[in-house]
Amino acid sequence: MASSSSHEHHIILFPFMAQGHLNPFMALAGLLARWTRLKITFVNSPLNTRKLKAALPPDSAIHFADLPFNSSDHGLPPNCENTQSVPPHLMFRFFQATETLQPAFEGFLSQVCEQDGRPPLCVISDEFMSWSVESARKFGVFHCVINTGGAYGSAVFYSVWKHLPHKETDSETIAVPEFPGVILHRTELSRSCQEADESDPWTILFRKHVKFISQADGMFVNTVEEIDDRGLDSLRKHVSRRIWAVGPLLRFSSSPSSSSTSIVEWLNKHSPNSVLYISFGSQNSMRPSQMMELAKGLESSSKPFVWVLRPPIGFDVTENFRTEWLPEGFEERVTGEKEQGLLVKNWAPQMEILAHESTGAFLSHCGWNSILESLMAGVPIIGWPMDAEQPFNLKYLVEELKVGVEMARGPQAEIRADKIAETIKQFMDEEYGIGIEMRRKAKEFGELITAATVNEENCKGPSVRALEDFLRTASSHAAKSHISSSENLY
Repeated sequence: MASSSSHEHHIILFPFMAQGHLNPFMALAGLLARWTRLKITFVNSPLNTRKLKAALPPDSAIHFADLPFNSSDHGLPPNCENTQSVPPHLMFRFFQATETLQPAFEGFLSQVCEQDGRPPLCVISDEFMSWSVESARKFGVFHCVINTGGAYGSAVFYSVWKHLPHKETDSETIAVPEFPGVILHRTELSRSCQEADESDPWTILFRKHVKFISQADGMFVNTVEEIDDRGLDSLRKHVSRRIWAVGPLLRFSSSPSSSSTSIVEWLNKHSPNSVLYISFGSQNSMRPSQMMELAKGLESSSKPFVWVLRPPIGFDVTENFRTEWLPEGFEERVTGEKEQGLLVKNWAPQMEILAHESTGAFLSHCGWNSILESLMAGVPIIGWPMDAEQPFNLKYLVEELKVGVEMARGPQAEIRADKIAETIKQFMDEEYGIGIEMRRKAKEFGELITAATVNEENCKGPSVRALEDFLRTASSHAAKSHISSSENLY
């Protein structure tokens, strides 16, 4: 029997269980809830939905649905429902485990059809949940995949895993198939990719996802057409599906915490563009020796910094930070009277830090969400990519946008304190001028990114127009199958 809300069109959002994927989906859910009359339901495992729901105001229009997931059933640690809590050596097992959600997801879709009296308008799934296209097809539902990364890095990533071009040559440099003019160095490939062949688990997994993506009705990319056009052109040729650039999909904190207030107070004490912000994301760790060298380099640079710390490789990522992981006396020296450094041992308000006028550069792992946040704030990037498409994202920043430099490459990088200090000084000292020009360019790109989601009566940004075009396309598909499209989605 149809529920009282059966007049509403229904969109189902189904992200991968990783913070860098959950956040863009939540941002999209917020946009759809504000701009449309659609019913939005966010589907995930119980721990993830509970945490996300708790961060929303009580009157939020976003609905949540749980899919049962017991990590212990898959040889994973208890309550392991997010990549943040997955030990690196079990990451592939976690990817496999998410595929077991398919029966529960199809049961949920069946329930939605019964309650609403019709199928949903569309399912929007993560690229790593792309198997859900099979589920959507069973119910005749329009299906769209979200690529939470940028177009340039994703196009390179897809091509490399599809063709494994490094296996065809002994050269250290590799031409990227289907992306003319892009040349990689072998060290820009992740270790799993360097070791891949036609039969290894990661190659099979990624190629399976590419196959599912090619069966979807379209793809969202968390980017902006004006700054990522070359990547989007390549991606459109690669997947042969409609692609809508709908970025930036970023979550903004509605209320400052006590920790963010203390960080802002510290930043207020420093001059404009003088502070280096350091963070490697929610799941990237470095080796203990690398952490030691980075600490020494930061102190030697004499530049003020905010460093978000995570336990190094080999330690439980959930345990409290130990002073022994840093040089003896380091914390006391940098946080003492001279206030050179601020060490953050838990969550940090990244967007707030980047937007502060004292922040002049960002030492980053080059995850796409971090790149968007940094560019929106007009802050250039010193890159140390760790895995996946991160080296390709840095390549895009360095060679295409010219708003970044590379400091190190990969989790096995041999770094030295003196080289770290030299890179930081050259980037941030005005006498070199490198950072000044890059900040100017980053600010220009930031203005384009911000303008992309302007939604006013007489002025709509390109990402808003793309989202509206997607909704028209999904509505047209529904009209041809089973759902009346006579209702106003807005």
